[in-house]
Amino acid sequence: MTVEGVVRFPLRRFEDERGWFCELRRDSALPRPTVQTNLSFSRKGVIRGLHYHERGQDDLFVCLQGTARVVVLDRETGATFTEDIGDDNPVAIYVPGRNAHGFEALTDLLFCYHVTEEYDPDDPDEHGIPWDDDRVAHLWSTTTPILSARDAAP
Repeated sequence: MTVEGVVRFPLRRFEDERGWFCELRRDSALPRPTVQTNLSFSRKGVIRGLHYHERGQDDLFVCLQGTARVVVLDRETGATFTEDIGDDNPVAIYVPGRNAHGFEALTDLLFCYHVTEEYDPDDPDEHGIPWDDDRVAHLWSTTTPILSARDAAP
């Protein structure tokens, strides 16, 4: 089974003696344009998610440094998607917000989220499914993650 709407974008690095350059996002290639970009730092062992958005915020995930395991759950069919992205696998993953999604920090990492809706703190469209839900628990590399209070709540 595949998760409908998840799109994988290989990222091309152009390297020379100075380092490298990489285009992270091109809205014309995305199903919907993004309007906000967020950056997080996570220590190895952190799981962020699973989150979903009823009003349709989609996410474009990019691991800027380190390695992250992206996990996506189609809440209707139970289909899953997972891929380790980052230093050794430079790709971006587009996730329709109706799907529950999150990531695990396999190393300390910098993670970028381009999103299709601006965050409204007065009316957040944030919903969750436990990281250890039976449909995805086997996809993580850890059984003892570091979690936020919100992600740890039953």
